[in-house]
Amino acid sequence: MEHLPSIEELLKHRQPPQNPNLEHQKSLSALERLALWITEHVGSMGFFIIILVWTIVWMAWNFLAPPQLKFDPPWAFAFWLFLSNMIQLFLMPLIMIGQNLQGRHAELRAEHDFEINIKAEREIGALLQHIEFQNNLLLALVIKSGLTADEALKLAQSQEGHRQIADPR
Repeated sequence: MEHLPSIEELLKHRQPPQNPNLEHQKSLSALERLALWITEHVGSMGFFIIILVWTIVWMAWNFLAPPQLKFDPPWAFAFWLFLSNMIQLFLMPLIMIGQNLQGRHAELRAEHDFEINIKAEREIGALLQHIEFQNNLLLALVIKSGLTADEALKLAQSQEGHRQIADPR
């Protein structure tokens, strides 16, 4: 007969639960935390709306305002485009760095989930072996008592029915 691991043996192999989110947070440098912050805030609808409103207001004011109130001489539009492009050039690598860090975090979580699944599968396998062993043991006791398996099942079901009627919890 194959060795059935005891509860104690299963518990010995257990490791304390770990939080991959905390592990990831602790592993980040200050610059990586800054990159994540920028990625999370620049990659938001709020930031998009700020840029959109800023662009619409700038363009509308310089097209529709009276000439004496315009704050943008014709050459300044090119400067505005230059500034917009510089913002994009600086933010693109930062967003990519942040996405790489988010990917690393997702990998840690996936690895942690996989370890939990392996542990659960091992424990479920042990429980199934114990149940099968107990079923075989019960079947041997039933046969030794002179009953067939079907007779024992009918007897158990009828006794369970009597218990439910007497104690309806």
